[in-house]
Amino acid sequence: MKVLTILGARPQFIKAAAISRVIREEVTELIVHTGQHYDANMSDIFFEELNIPKPDYHLGIGSGNHGKQTGEMLAKIEEIILKENPDFLLVYGDTNSTLAGALAAAKLHIPIVHIEAGLRSFNMRMPEEVNRILTDHVSTLLLCPTDTAIQNLTNENITAGVYNIGDVMYDAVLYNKTLAQSSSTILKNEELTPKDYLLITIHRAENTDDVERMKAILDAFTQIPEKKVWPIHPRTKKKLEDYGFQLNEIPNLKVIDPVGYLDMLSLETNAKKIVTDSGGVQKEAYFAEVPCVTVRDQTEWVETLIEDANILTGTDTNKIVEAVKKEVTPSYTPVFGDGKTSEKVLALLKEYSSK
Repeated sequence: MKVLTILGARPQFIKAAAISRVIREEVTELIVHTGQHYDANMSDIFFEELNIPKPDYHLGIGSGNHGKQTGEMLAKIEEIILKENPDFLLVYGDTNSTLAGALAAAKLHIPIVHIEAGLRSFNMRMPEEVNRILTDHVSTLLLCPTDTAIQNLTNENITAGVYNIGDVMYDAVLYNKTLAQSSSTILKNEELTPKDYLLITIHRAENTDDVERMKAILDAFTQIPEKKVWPIHPRTKKKLEDYGFQLNEIPNLKVIDPVGYLDMLSLETNAKKIVTDSGGVQKEAYFAEVPCVTVRDQTEWVETLIEDANILTGTDTNKIVEAVKKEVTPSYTPVFGDGKTSEKVLALLKEYSSK
């Protein structure tokens, strides 16, 4: 059995590390890196520290407008599919790389395996929402992380090939958190004390492409007196420079370069609270049992909202400040599976390949 895996963004590298480790025991896997995240700190380091096999193909697409980026990926992935003739094409999540891979495979009648199927924010202004909906509607195996995702697909009359296998990010965190504790030196390097800082990550286009939303978020950070650490995404940094915002005017804010996954796990685990617009970070906060504040109007990870483990604020300055101040004591119910998602992926690939 041959599986062609499409990767392009750092959350996908983390998920692939967990699944590739298992499926390669019995499956031939070829990895295509589209280059959607092209900065070395956003890409290469993940392959190195997580022991992900080096990509068999690197498309080098880089950044660009959605249509241009997706179109270039689509054309190049199609060439690879024609050359390799895989039994399955495997995609993760909701990026342009995900959609390009799914469309290329669908046109060539290659069965598509979508990991993290069924997620919905119900906000069609998010490019990720468009990507995930279109990918789900052409996929053969829709591997969902939660019961909510299953219900979302049922509501769209998608029931064939749908399975709740749990969340592969939980597999990754369980596997890597001990390694992060022993090998990461990020707290020492940045002179941070556990539970004495807020961790910030902001990168979603719905925020970064809107100057007023970014101003409201930065105003909130200015009003929050605690020490704040922000590993800044290159695209976010460029946008803030274009807008003329000065991060050095925000008190107690420490801006650092993007970090690898193990350092990020360490930062998340030791944070007092996390402020983010990232889907993956919302979940990692939940896994680490660290309260989270999400500066978006909706979240596809509604399970994290239980008992205010995660508080949605949008970009209302006052709501962000109040949510950061709020004392919460969630019970962190295990709603994301048993940490054996990768084994379930392999079992389903074997089952469907024999049909």
